[in-house]
Amino acid sequence: MKNPKINYISQIKKILIDARKKSYIAINNSMIEAYWLIGKKIVEEEQNGNDRANYGEELLKNLSTELTKEFGKGFSITNLQNFRKFYVIYNDWQIDSNSENSEFPIQQTLSAKLSWSHYERLIRVENKEARAYYLTNSIEQNWSVRTLDRNISTLYYHRLISSQLEEIKQNKTRHDDEFSYHDKNDFIKNPTVLDFLNIPSGKNYTENELEQNLIDNIQQFLLELGKGFSFVARQKHIKTETTDFFIDLVFYNYILKCFVLIELKTHKISHQDIGQLDMYVRMFDDLEISKDDNPTIGILLCTQTDSVIAKYSVLKENKQLFATKYLPFLPTEEELIAEIEREKLIIKQKHGK
Repeated sequence: MKNPKINYISQIKKILIDARKKSYIAINNSMIEAYWLIGKKIVEEEQNGNDRANYGEELLKNLSTELTKEFGKGFSITNLQNFRKFYVIYNDWQIDSNSENSEFPIQQTLSAKLSWSHYERLIRVENKEARAYYLTNSIEQNWSVRTLDRNISTLYYHRLISSQLEEIKQNKTRHDDEFSYHDKNDFIKNPTVLDFLNIPSGKNYTENELEQNLIDNIQQFLLELGKGFSFVARQKHIKTETTDFFIDLVFYNYILKCFVLIELKTHKISHQDIGQLDMYVRMFDDLEISKDDNPTIGILLCTQTDSVIAKYSVLKENKQLFATKYLPFLPTEEELIAEIEREKLIIKQKHGK
């Protein structure tokens, strides 16, 4: 039986915790609204100047001096430029028809979900579609600022296969089957960045070591895999009448409503690897899934993909199979862009483009 006194204290603590959360949200809303409105006023004032470049520079300098004198830190010229950019980027947000505050269009929809630090990182993303993707997923998946920064730095959006197959996407419609090829591509990244493994450059490692390292860092791996993934098993045993098989890693994606099998290879992709993964997916569909599950997806994580194998193996015909290259380190942006372009060409060749 619970101690009534302890229960009483716990309830009071919860009241205080809830109050602090509400206070934080209210303060966060107010500050983001203030920054948006400051940006708006700066833009309007700049538009009144004759020489916009010189006038704008002098305006920010004077404003920074006055605000710092009155309110203290936080109003450097750089921060004021961020406020201005914040408004310029988000000045066309649709206003909630039920909102009483028609002057600040993003307050009712976004400001309670993200901090100013999130927005500071988002406004540095130049690509409009990528910025919208990062914003939406930050809200839906409760990304911390650190997670958002990593995903932007590793070009998370651009590594999604769907962003690399615009022609295929345009030929697909939302009237297709719910579990469509388009939908699956929204969840597969190529290449996959496994920088959190901290594997020294040039070090040889086995598949077992790679698997154990991923398990030891499962939370980071799930973040890299993306939304909807949950870990199910490692070395999943599948037994037929004559043979035992072991699948490296098994996940379930509750959005796609299907199992995802991942096979790890510490070498370049081969026909044998694809054949093995294809067999595992077929067996898993036969022996493990329920009638409510969609067909299983198989992902081969390897050190190097190959356009010939992609085009002439079962990988081309089976829309449930994917081969992606993994990088056990964090590349520079230039290196990552080059990898994305190489993988894009392989994907296009796979589809005869």
